Amino acid sequence: MPFPGGLWWLLCCRQGFTLLRRDYGEADREADGEAEEEEASFELRAQGDQGSLEVSLSQPTRSSSGSERSLLVAEEMRSLIVEKGPGPVEDDPDALVKGWLQREVRSGVKTPWIRPRKYWFVLTPDSLDYYSSNEKGARRLGSLVLTSLCSVLWPDKQTYKETGCWGVTVFGRKHCYRLYTEHLKEAVRWACAVQKVIDSKAPVQTPTQLLMRDVEEHRGSPEVLEQIYRCNPILRYTSSPLYAPLLPFPYGNLIQSAPGPRSYTTLRDEAVKLFNSLQQLESERDPVPLMQGVLQTCLDLPPLVDEIYCQLVKQTTEPPAPGGQGDLHYWQLLTCMSCTFLPSPPVLRFLQFHLDRTESRFPASEMAKYASFIREALGKTKGRECVPSLEEILVLMRRQEMICTVHCPGAPACSVAISSHTTAEEVAQELVSRLGLSQSPNLFALYEQSRRREQPVGNTTLLADVLTRFENLAGEEREQDSPCRLCFKHYGFLDTDNVPRDSLEFSLLFEQAHEMVLRGYVPTSEETLQMLAALRLQSLNSDFSTHAAFPRLEELFPPHVLRARLPAPQRRATAKCRGARLRVGLLAGGLWGQVLAKQRAEQDQRLWGRLREEGASTMAAIVEKWKLLQGMGRPEAMAAYVALVREWPGFGSTLFDVDLRVSPLEAGPQRLWLGIGAKAVSLYKPGELEPLDSFGYSRISSFGASDSSTFRLSVEDRDLLFETSQVDEIAQLLNTYLTSTGTQQPPQLQDLATSPASSDPAMLPQGLCPKARPWLHQPPVGPFPS
Repeated sequence: MPFPGGLWWLLCCRQGFTLLRRDYGEADREADGEAEEEEASFELRAQGDQGSLEVSLSQPTRSSSGSERSLLVAEEMRSLIVEKGPGPVEDDPDALVKGWLQREVRSGVKTPWIRPRKYWFVLTPDSLDYYSSNEKGARRLGSLVLTSLCSVLWPDKQTYKETGCWGVTVFGRKHCYRLYTEHLKEAVRWACAVQKVIDSKAPVQTPTQLLMRDVEEHRGSPEVLEQIYRCNPILRYTSSPLYAPLLPFPYGNLIQSAPGPRSYTTLRDEAVKLFNSLQQLESERDPVPLMQGVLQTCLDLPPLVDEIYCQLVKQTTEPPAPGGQGDLHYWQLLTCMSCTFLPSPPVLRFLQFHLDRTESRFPASEMAKYASFIREALGKTKGRECVPSLEEILVLMRRQEMICTVHCPGAPACSVAISSHTTAEEVAQELVSRLGLSQSPNLFALYEQSRRREQPVGNTTLLADVLTRFENLAGEEREQDSPCRLCFKHYGFLDTDNVPRDSLEFSLLFEQAHEMVLRGYVPTSEETLQMLAALRLQSLNSDFSTHAAFPRLEELFPPHVLRARLPAPQRRATAKCRGARLRVGLLAGGLWGQVLAKQRAEQDQRLWGRLREEGASTMAAIVEKWKLLQGMGRPEAMAAYVALVREWPGFGSTLFDVDLRVSPLEAGPQRLWLGIGAKAVSLYKPGELEPLDSFGYSRISSFGASDSSTFRLSVEDRDLLFETSQVDEIAQLLNTYLTSTGTQQPPQLQDLATSPASSDPAMLPQGLCPKARPWLHQPPVGPFPS
């Protein structure tokens, strides 16, 4: 039965038709479209003009004669294309690899009902061509010129699972060839051959790079420089969009998934998008968010840093309104860039020349002031972990310093002026001097502190990055969470017995001892804990009074002690209630789910009622002990508090929660406290007064990070393995005590996750973990002993 006419037309006319495994129609149009693939320039193209370039690239030659040369990019790209006649395909002497491959005609559009098309592909030292057949005189249907910017996507299993074929993708400037074959060896052979041709090509240089080189060579010839800028609009401000980046970037979507919620395409596309964002700065009333977005993109995609520098230099060169609002916005973003990223040496030299040229042409102007600030900033910038915060950007736009607030327990908060290059070590040194702690033998450091966590800030960490993290966390935290803040505290105790009671350091020691009590790091009896809480009230409010302000119970007494008072059935009920939440989620909306939710609410209500009763009885006992302290002054109460805490042998040590695994094959690690003190390393069972074991530093043969979560401590003839998330902090604190006390340091194990070559020996003690991991902040080295 013959097909109806409409159905036959639908099957055959699909922008061409397939007959005897030869394709017509579509291939003709592809050949016409790809003939112009490599004829486009790297730079600006006039809107609506698809032909020759609007930009003249005339520039002085590098010869001593000083004559001019004229380079047309379109002609240069045409010279890369080798004209081939309809000669015998099989006998092509330039062919490196040839064979039948299937090609996806329209990239990205899956058409499973269309039979795959096979073409005869020939790889030459200059291009990848495909023909309608391998017969003599076959027509060449397309050609992809191979340059150093082309890239190859190798075969992967996912494509094979989806299509049943192994795929090889070759990216060109405007097109990409997606090729398929049924054999993996053949796909690998083509990928290797194409990559070898790409690697053999000389690096492609854009006109901007050539002009940057010319500018550097003729810095001493003002007349020649003016001629270069006059004859090459690519170096000057433009109000037209940019259709291609100023610097060379590989073709193809090679961007890995950047951290964070942002998604990116190719580097070339992102460079063009960033130029559009720069042009929006001219009319923005509030440019700060847009500036931060550009900086974040550069942080996520480091190859774009040089490109943005070149774009900003271009837009600040001979603008239509020098010193206007739009021009100053460019200079302000350039200021933020100089405090965040350091360009490559060629771009840095070009930028410095631009700054000198601006200062000489517009002396005493706002642009000259920004140029001077940028030059100074470039000499200090070493890289950032975070982009500047909104507050920092506002400060940089005014070329001023930020005010950082550092909280000191037992003392008023200190305001410190910082720049984008100020480190935690510099601020800590200033506070040590300002607070009169220079003669103290103990060590001090800055801490990132919130209600839930506390960690020291590394010596070389930029405080501007810390403030940016605080700004980011402020938008993510819930209302009940306390905001993050910087705190100045003791980092290591070398001598706690000889601290004068009337000194500021004793107040810091008292506050830090109280924090240890609240966190449960001082095992003692409940009677002693109540007396400590009474002494705390006496130090805060003096003698008992019904009109005195009462802090919350959790600010006086360890909360975990109250929870431990609950009977075992109620504690199991709460755990069962948590397990029931999963069933509630699975049976949400049903009658059983409503019953479980009601039971959970009743159990929680009974639990909190019992906790309130226990809290009230504890507070009453604390108040009774407070009344007995009538007439005791604040210094005496603080001294009595510290004396009670000092009775625990572990006072003065920094405690870390670790899981001890004596052997890698041993199961069931034991939860312990690892105490790092000035004279020894001790192991405590949580809640016990006496240590399980203690090792003097003379007994330690080696220590270090076995991996990212395991710390190894070798003591004489045995190895102790501790599983912890604070590997770097433990290792550095050990080095700090060894360095401060002058003890000979034992050798440290090689950290497999770090590179010793990346550390600075002048900044780190010998044997120290050389580099903090991204999720840990390297603690300071204790630079403040007397």
